[in-house]
Amino acid sequence: MSAAREPAYLLLEDGTRFDGLAAGAPGPVTGEVVFNTAMTGYQEALTDPSYRGQIITYTYPMVGNYGVAEAFMESEQPHARAVVMREVAPSGSPTAQGDWEAWLAEQGVPGITGVDTRALVRHIRDKGAMRGGIFGGDVPQPEARERVEAEPSMSGQDLAREVTPQSPVVFDEGDGPLVVAIDTGIKRSIIDNLRARGVRLELHPCGTPATDLLARDPDFFFLANGPGDPAALDYVVANVRELIGKKPVFGICLGHQLLCRAIGLDTYKLPFGHRGANHPVKDLATGKIDITAQNHGFAVQTPDGSGRITGDEPVRWQTDFGAAELSHVNLYDYTVEGLVLRDVPGATVQYHPEAGPGPHDALYLFDRFLDLAERSA
Repeated sequence: MSAAREPAYLLLEDGTRFDGLAAGAPGPVTGEVVFNTAMTGYQEALTDPSYRGQIITYTYPMVGNYGVAEAFMESEQPHARAVVMREVAPSGSPTAQGDWEAWLAEQGVPGITGVDTRALVRHIRDKGAMRGGIFGGDVPQPEARERVEAEPSMSGQDLAREVTPQSPVVFDEGDGPLVVAIDTGIKRSIIDNLRARGVRLELHPCGTPATDLLARDPDFFFLANGPGDPAALDYVVANVRELIGKKPVFGICLGHQLLCRAIGLDTYKLPFGHRGANHPVKDLATGKIDITAQNHGFAVQTPDGSGRITGDEPVRWQTDFGAAELSHVNLYDYTVEGLVLRDVPGATVQYHPEAGPGPHDALYLFDRFLDLAERSA
Protein backbone atom coordinates (compact mmCIF):
# COMPACT_ATOMS: atom_id res chain seq x y z
CA MET A 1 0.00 0.00 0.00
CA SER A 2 1.09 3.52 -0.68
CA ALA A 3 2.74 5.34 2.22
CA ALA A 4 0.94 8.48 1.06
CA ARG A 5 -2.48 7.18 2.04
CA GLU A 6 -4.32 9.03 4.76
CA PRO A 7 -5.62 7.25 7.87
CA ALA A 8 -9.31 6.42 7.88
CA TYR A 9 -11.70 4.35 9.94
CA LEU A 10 -15.02 2.55 9.69
CA LEU A 11 -17.37 3.15 12.61
CA LEU A 12 -20.43 0.95 13.20
CA GLU A 13 -23.53 2.10 15.03
CA ASP A 14 -22.74 -0.17 17.99
CA GLY A 15 -19.47 1.74 18.48
CA THR A 16 -17.16 -0.87 16.95
CA ARG A 17 -14.30 0.74 15.04
CA PHE A 18 -12.08 -0.68 12.28
CA ASP A 19 -9.03 1.33 11.28
CA GLY A 20 -7.51 1.45 7.82
CA LEU A 21 -6.42 3.81 5.08
CA ALA A 22 -8.47 6.01 2.76
CA ALA A 23 -9.05 4.83 -0.82
CA GLY A 24 -11.10 6.08 -3.75
CA ALA A 25 -12.95 9.36 -3.35
CA PRO A 26 -12.85 11.42 -0.15
CA GLY A 27 -15.43 10.76 2.59
CA PRO A 28 -17.13 10.92 4.92
CA VAL A 29 -19.99 8.63 3.99
CA THR A 30 -22.63 6.66 5.89
CA GLY A 31 -24.94 3.77 5.01
CA GLU A 32 -25.89 0.24 5.96
CA VAL A 33 -22.75 -1.91 6.22
CA VAL A 34 -23.15 -5.30 4.52
CA PHE A 35 -20.83 -7.92 3.07
CA ASN A 36 -20.57 -9.76 -0.25
CA THR A 37 -18.93 -13.20 -0.38
CA ALA A 38 -18.24 -13.42 -4.13
CA MET A 39 -14.64 -13.82 -5.25
CA THR A 40 -15.18 -11.63 -8.33
CA GLY A 41 -17.67 -9.01 -9.44
CA TYR A 42 -16.66 -6.02 -7.36
CA GLN A 43 -17.71 -3.60 -10.12
CA GLU A 44 -20.97 -5.43 -10.80
CA ALA A 45 -21.88 -5.28 -7.12
CA LEU A 46 -21.08 -1.59 -6.82
CA THR A 47 -23.26 -0.72 -9.84
CA ASP A 48 -26.17 -3.02 -8.93
CA PRO A 49 -29.12 -0.78 -7.94
CA SER A 50 -30.02 -3.30 -5.22
CA TYR A 51 -27.04 -1.98 -3.21
CA ARG A 52 -28.48 1.53 -3.04
CA GLY A 53 -27.75 3.11 0.33
CA GLN A 54 -25.24 0.48 1.43
CA ILE A 55 -21.53 0.21 2.16
CA ILE A 56 -20.17 -3.03 0.68
CA THR A 57 -17.55 -5.06 2.52
CA TYR A 58 -15.77 -7.38 0.09
CA THR A 59 -14.78 -10.64 1.74
CA TYR A 60 -12.27 -11.54 -0.96
CA PRO A 61 -8.93 -10.17 0.31
CA MET A 62 -7.69 -8.43 -2.88
CA VAL A 63 -10.05 -6.15 -4.76
CA GLY A 64 -9.30 -4.48 -8.07
CA ASN A 65 -6.77 -6.88 -9.58
CA TYR A 66 -8.56 -7.21 -12.95
CA GLY A 67 -9.45 -3.53 -13.18
CA VAL A 68 -12.74 -2.13 -14.45
CA ALA A 69 -14.54 -2.30 -17.80
CA GLU A 70 -17.80 -1.12 -19.32
CA ALA A 71 -18.89 -4.76 -19.73
CA PHE A 72 -19.01 -5.15 -15.95
CA MET A 73 -21.50 -2.32 -15.39
CA GLU A 74 -24.92 -3.40 -14.08
CA SER A 75 -26.33 0.12 -14.46
CA GLU A 76 -25.21 3.53 -15.58
CA GLN A 77 -23.53 4.44 -12.28
CA PRO A 78 -22.49 3.12 -8.86
CA HIS A 79 -25.30 2.75 -6.34
CA ALA A 80 -23.51 1.49 -3.25
CA ARG A 81 -22.20 4.44 -1.24
CA ALA A 82 -18.74 3.12 -0.36
CA VAL A 83 -16.53 0.03 -0.27
CA VAL A 84 -14.50 -1.69 2.46
CA MET A 85 -11.48 -3.78 1.41
CA ARG A 86 -8.68 -5.79 2.95
CA GLU A 87 -6.33 -4.72 0.18
CA VAL A 88 -6.94 -2.58 -2.88
CA ALA A 89 -4.97 -4.07 -5.77
CA PRO A 90 -3.70 -2.43 -8.96
CA SER A 91 -4.97 -3.94 -12.18
CA GLY A 92 -2.79 -6.52 -13.89
CA SER A 93 -5.30 -7.50 -16.56
CA PRO A 94 -4.63 -6.68 -20.24
CA THR A 95 -8.39 -6.44 -20.83
CA ALA A 96 -8.98 -3.79 -18.17
CA GLN A 97 -10.23 -0.42 -19.38
CA GLY A 98 -9.24 1.35 -16.19
CA ASP A 99 -7.85 1.03 -12.70
CA TRP A 100 -10.30 0.14 -9.93
CA GLU A 101 -9.22 2.72 -7.38
CA ALA A 102 -8.88 5.50 -9.95
CA TRP A 103 -12.36 4.64 -11.18
CA LEU A 104 -13.73 4.81 -7.62
CA ALA A 105 -12.30 8.31 -7.30
CA GLU A 106 -13.74 9.35 -10.68
CA GLN A 107 -17.17 8.02 -9.70
CA GLY A 108 -17.12 9.74 -6.31
CA VAL A 109 -17.18 6.51 -4.31
CA PRO A 110 -15.23 6.58 -1.04
CA GLY A 111 -13.44 3.49 0.20
CA ILE A 112 -11.22 2.19 2.95
CA THR A 113 -8.43 -0.39 2.60
CA GLY A 114 -6.27 -2.19 5.11
CA VAL A 115 -9.30 -3.25 7.14
CA ASP A 116 -9.45 -6.63 8.88
CA THR A 117 -12.45 -7.64 6.79
CA ARG A 118 -12.59 -11.14 8.28
CA ALA A 119 -13.14 -9.65 11.74
CA LEU A 120 -15.67 -7.17 10.33
CA VAL A 121 -17.67 -9.89 8.58
CA ARG A 122 -17.70 -12.05 11.70
CA HIS A 123 -18.96 -9.06 13.68
CA ILE A 124 -21.80 -8.43 11.20
CA ARG A 125 -22.70 -12.13 11.20
CA ASP A 126 -22.91 -12.07 14.99
CA LYS A 127 -24.59 -8.69 15.46
CA GLY A 128 -26.38 -8.20 12.13
CA ALA A 129 -26.04 -5.66 9.34
CA MET A 130 -26.06 -2.18 10.80
CA ARG A 131 -25.52 1.46 9.99
CA GLY A 132 -21.96 2.68 9.77
CA GLY A 133 -19.69 5.20 8.14
CA ILE A 134 -16.21 5.74 6.72
CA PHE A 135 -14.37 8.77 8.11
CA GLY A 136 -10.98 10.36 7.80
CA GLY A 137 -8.64 9.86 10.71
CA ASP A 138 -8.98 13.53 11.66
CA VAL A 139 -12.76 13.24 12.26
CA PRO A 140 -13.45 12.94 16.00
CA GLN A 141 -15.23 9.71 16.84
CA PRO A 142 -18.13 11.44 18.66
CA GLU A 143 -18.83 13.46 15.52
CA ALA A 144 -18.67 10.28 13.40
CA ARG A 145 -21.05 8.56 15.81
CA GLU A 146 -23.58 11.38 15.40
CA ARG A 147 -23.41 11.07 11.62
CA VAL A 148 -23.93 7.30 11.78
CA GLU A 149 -26.90 7.64 14.12
CA ALA A 150 -28.47 10.17 11.76
CA GLU A 151 -28.44 7.63 8.91
CA PRO A 152 -31.94 6.16 8.42
CA SER A 153 -32.46 2.45 9.04
CA MET A 154 -32.86 0.31 5.94
CA SER A 155 -36.15 -0.95 7.34
CA GLY A 156 -38.97 1.20 6.01
CA GLN A 157 -36.94 2.81 3.22
CA ASP A 158 -38.42 3.14 -0.27
CA LEU A 159 -35.28 3.27 -2.38
CA ALA A 160 -36.97 2.01 -5.53
CA ARG A 161 -38.12 5.55 -6.31
CA GLU A 162 -34.45 6.62 -6.39
CA VAL A 163 -33.43 4.07 -9.04
CA THR A 164 -36.57 3.70 -11.19
CA PRO A 165 -36.61 5.43 -14.60
CA GLN A 166 -38.53 8.67 -14.87
CA SER A 167 -40.25 7.52 -18.07
CA PRO A 168 -40.61 4.18 -19.88
CA VAL A 169 -37.54 2.68 -21.52
CA VAL A 170 -38.32 0.55 -24.59
CA PHE A 171 -36.26 -2.18 -26.25
CA ASP A 172 -38.30 -3.21 -29.29
CA GLU A 173 -35.69 -4.82 -31.55
CA GLY A 174 -36.84 -8.38 -30.88
CA ASP A 175 -39.56 -10.36 -32.59
CA GLY A 176 -40.65 -12.33 -29.54
CA PRO A 177 -43.20 -11.75 -26.80
CA LEU A 178 -43.77 -8.33 -25.26
CA VAL A 179 -42.56 -8.13 -21.67
CA VAL A 180 -43.61 -5.19 -19.50
CA ALA A 181 -41.40 -4.74 -16.44
CA ILE A 182 -42.04 -2.73 -13.29
CA ASP A 183 -38.54 -1.30 -12.94
CA THR A 184 -37.64 -1.04 -9.27
CA GLY A 185 -33.91 -1.17 -10.08
CA ILE A 186 -33.38 -3.76 -12.81
CA LYS A 187 -29.86 -5.05 -13.51
CA ARG A 188 -28.36 -4.84 -16.97
CA SER A 189 -27.69 -8.60 -16.85
CA ILE A 190 -31.42 -9.28 -16.53
CA ILE A 191 -32.16 -6.98 -19.45
CA ASP A 192 -29.49 -8.73 -21.53
CA ASN A 193 -30.84 -12.19 -20.72
CA LEU A 194 -34.38 -11.24 -21.67
CA ARG A 195 -33.32 -9.51 -24.89
CA ALA A 196 -31.06 -12.43 -25.83
CA ARG A 197 -34.24 -14.52 -25.94
CA GLY A 198 -35.81 -12.18 -28.49
CA VAL A 199 -38.34 -10.45 -26.26
CA ARG A 200 -39.55 -6.92 -26.75
CA LEU A 201 -38.98 -5.28 -23.40
CA GLU A 202 -40.47 -2.20 -21.77
CA LEU A 203 -39.23 -0.86 -18.44
CA HIS A 204 -41.83 1.23 -16.63
CA PRO A 205 -41.43 3.49 -13.58
CA CYS A 206 -42.29 1.67 -10.38
CA GLY A 207 -45.25 3.96 -9.65
CA THR A 208 -46.99 3.29 -12.99
CA PRO A 209 -50.69 2.48 -12.36
CA ALA A 210 -51.88 -1.03 -13.14
CA THR A 211 -54.35 0.32 -15.70
CA ASP A 212 -51.50 1.82 -17.72
CA LEU A 213 -49.50 -1.40 -17.53
CA LEU A 214 -52.46 -3.53 -18.60
CA ALA A 215 -53.09 -1.15 -21.50
CA ARG A 216 -49.76 -2.25 -22.97
CA ASP A 217 -51.29 -5.75 -23.42
CA PRO A 218 -48.01 -7.63 -22.80
CA ASP A 219 -47.44 -11.36 -22.99
CA PHE A 220 -46.29 -11.22 -19.39
CA PHE A 221 -45.33 -8.85 -16.62
CA PHE A 222 -41.91 -8.89 -15.01
CA LEU A 223 -41.14 -7.65 -11.48
CA ALA A 224 -37.51 -6.57 -11.22
CA ASN A 225 -34.92 -6.64 -8.48
CA GLY A 226 -34.15 -3.49 -6.50
CA PRO A 227 -33.14 -1.91 -3.20
CA GLY A 228 -34.76 -1.15 0.11
CA ASP A 229 -37.59 -2.59 2.16
CA PRO A 230 -40.39 -4.33 0.21
CA ALA A 231 -42.81 -3.37 2.99
CA ALA A 232 -42.32 0.28 1.97
CA LEU A 233 -43.64 -0.43 -1.55
CA ASP A 234 -47.32 -0.97 -0.85
CA TYR A 235 -48.19 1.23 -3.82
CA VAL A 236 -46.37 -1.24 -6.10
CA VAL A 237 -47.95 -4.22 -4.33
CA ALA A 238 -51.42 -2.75 -4.91
CA ASN A 239 -50.70 -2.48 -8.62
CA VAL A 240 -49.30 -6.01 -8.76
CA ARG A 241 -52.53 -7.33 -7.24
CA GLU A 242 -54.38 -5.81 -10.20
CA LEU A 243 -52.11 -7.65 -12.65
CA ILE A 244 -52.28 -11.15 -11.14
CA GLY A 245 -54.60 -13.43 -13.08
CA LYS A 246 -54.89 -11.12 -16.05
CA LYS A 247 -51.48 -11.95 -17.51
CA PRO A 248 -48.57 -14.11 -16.28
CA VAL A 249 -46.45 -12.38 -13.65
CA PHE A 250 -42.83 -13.32 -12.91
CA GLY A 251 -40.40 -11.80 -10.44
CA ILE A 252 -36.77 -11.90 -9.33
CA CYS A 253 -35.41 -10.84 -5.90
CA LEU A 254 -37.37 -7.74 -4.83
CA GLY A 255 -39.91 -8.72 -7.50
CA HIS A 256 -40.30 -12.07 -5.74
CA GLN A 257 -40.96 -10.29 -2.44
CA LEU A 258 -43.49 -7.94 -4.01
CA LEU A 259 -45.50 -10.73 -5.63
CA CYS A 260 -45.46 -12.66 -2.36
CA ARG A 261 -46.76 -9.59 -0.51
CA ALA A 262 -49.42 -9.15 -3.19
CA ILE A 263 -50.86 -12.59 -2.43
CA GLY A 264 -50.86 -11.97 1.32
CA LEU A 265 -47.48 -12.98 2.71
CA ASP A 266 -45.33 -10.71 4.86
CA THR A 267 -41.63 -9.92 4.54
CA TYR A 268 -39.02 -9.41 7.24
CA LYS A 269 -35.43 -8.20 7.56
CA LEU A 270 -32.73 -10.86 7.67
CA PRO A 271 -29.98 -10.50 10.30
CA PHE A 272 -27.20 -9.93 7.75
CA GLY A 273 -28.78 -10.75 4.39
CA HIS A 274 -27.73 -13.01 1.55
CA ARG A 275 -25.12 -11.43 -0.72
CA GLY A 276 -22.73 -13.53 -2.75
CA ALA A 277 -22.36 -16.11 -5.50
CA ASN A 278 -22.42 -19.37 -3.56
CA HIS A 279 -25.87 -20.03 -2.07
CA PRO A 280 -27.34 -23.53 -2.56
CA VAL A 281 -31.06 -23.45 -3.36
CA LYS A 282 -33.28 -26.53 -3.64
CA ASP A 283 -36.23 -26.79 -6.01
CA LEU A 284 -38.73 -28.63 -3.83
CA ALA A 285 -40.67 -30.01 -6.78
CA THR A 286 -37.69 -31.66 -8.50
CA GLY A 287 -35.15 -32.02 -5.70
CA LYS A 288 -32.57 -30.29 -7.91
CA ILE A 289 -30.06 -28.01 -6.17
CA ASP A 290 -28.64 -24.93 -7.90
CA ILE A 291 -25.72 -22.85 -6.68
CA THR A 292 -27.04 -19.31 -6.93
CA ALA A 293 -26.08 -15.66 -6.73
CA GLN A 294 -27.98 -13.59 -4.17
CA ASN A 295 -28.33 -9.99 -3.08
CA HIS A 296 -31.09 -9.21 -0.60
CA GLY A 297 -31.49 -8.09 2.98
CA PHE A 298 -35.17 -9.01 3.36
CA ALA A 299 -36.96 -12.34 3.02
CA VAL A 300 -40.49 -13.67 2.56
CA GLN A 301 -42.36 -14.92 5.61
CA THR A 302 -43.90 -18.40 5.45
CA PRO A 303 -47.67 -18.84 5.92
CA ASP A 304 -47.08 -20.33 9.39
CA GLY A 305 -44.96 -17.32 10.45
CA SER A 306 -41.81 -19.35 11.12
CA GLY A 307 -39.81 -17.87 8.24
CA ARG A 308 -38.35 -21.31 7.49
CA ILE A 309 -39.20 -24.23 5.22
CA THR A 310 -38.32 -27.41 7.10
CA GLY A 311 -39.82 -30.14 4.92
CA ASP A 312 -38.96 -31.56 1.50
CA GLU A 313 -42.28 -30.73 -0.17
CA PRO A 314 -43.54 -27.40 -1.54
CA VAL A 315 -45.57 -25.45 1.02
CA ARG A 316 -49.09 -25.05 -0.40
CA TRP A 317 -51.93 -22.82 0.82
CA GLN A 318 -54.89 -20.89 -0.54
CA THR A 319 -54.76 -17.19 -1.47
CA ASP A 320 -57.14 -14.66 -3.02
CA PHE A 321 -55.81 -15.89 -6.36
CA GLY A 322 -56.13 -19.62 -5.74
CA ALA A 323 -53.50 -22.11 -4.68
CA ALA A 324 -49.91 -21.00 -4.18
CA GLU A 325 -46.72 -22.89 -3.37
CA LEU A 326 -43.43 -21.89 -1.81
CA SER A 327 -41.29 -23.76 -4.30
CA HIS A 328 -37.62 -23.20 -3.41
CA VAL A 329 -35.61 -23.18 -0.18
CA ASN A 330 -32.20 -21.79 0.74
CA LEU A 331 -30.17 -24.67 2.16
CA TYR A 332 -28.06 -22.36 4.32
CA ASP A 333 -30.88 -21.11 6.53
CA TYR A 334 -34.08 -22.65 5.04
CA THR A 335 -35.56 -19.30 4.05
CA VAL A 336 -38.01 -18.94 1.16
CA GLU A 337 -36.43 -18.75 -2.31
CA GLY A 338 -39.33 -19.15 -4.72
CA LEU A 339 -43.08 -19.03 -5.33
CA VAL A 340 -45.40 -20.67 -7.85
CA LEU A 341 -49.06 -19.72 -8.37
CA ARG A 342 -51.04 -22.82 -9.32
CA ASP A 343 -54.42 -21.48 -10.46
CA VAL A 344 -53.16 -18.40 -12.34
CA PRO A 345 -49.82 -18.08 -14.16
CA GLY A 346 -47.10 -16.66 -11.94
CA ALA A 347 -43.75 -17.59 -10.44
CA THR A 348 -40.78 -16.01 -8.72
CA VAL A 349 -37.31 -16.70 -7.39
CA GLN A 350 -35.48 -14.83 -4.64
CA TYR A 351 -32.07 -15.46 -6.19
CA HIS A 352 -30.54 -14.08 -9.40
CA PRO A 353 -30.59 -16.53 -12.33
CA GLU A 354 -28.68 -13.98 -14.45
CA ALA A 355 -25.85 -14.16 -11.85
CA GLY A 356 -23.90 -11.12 -12.94
CA PRO A 357 -21.41 -12.31 -11.82
CA GLY A 358 -21.79 -15.82 -10.47
CA PRO A 359 -22.77 -19.39 -11.34
CA HIS A 360 -24.95 -20.12 -14.36
CA ASP A 361 -26.84 -23.01 -12.78
CA ALA A 362 -30.16 -21.16 -12.83
CA LEU A 363 -30.10 -19.48 -16.25
CA TYR A 364 -32.76 -21.94 -17.45
CA LEU A 365 -35.32 -20.01 -15.39
CA PHE A 366 -35.59 -17.32 -18.06
CA ASP A 367 -36.61 -20.01 -20.54
CA ARG A 368 -39.00 -21.51 -17.97
CA PHE A 369 -40.70 -18.13 -17.54
CA LEU A 370 -41.05 -17.73 -21.32
CA ASP A 371 -42.40 -21.27 -21.73
CA LEU A 372 -44.98 -20.74 -18.99
CA ALA A 373 -46.08 -17.46 -20.55
CA GLU A 374 -46.48 -19.17 -23.94
CA ARG A 375 -48.54 -22.01 -22.46
CA SER A 376 -50.73 -19.47 -20.69
CA ALA A 377 -51.47 -17.47 -23.84
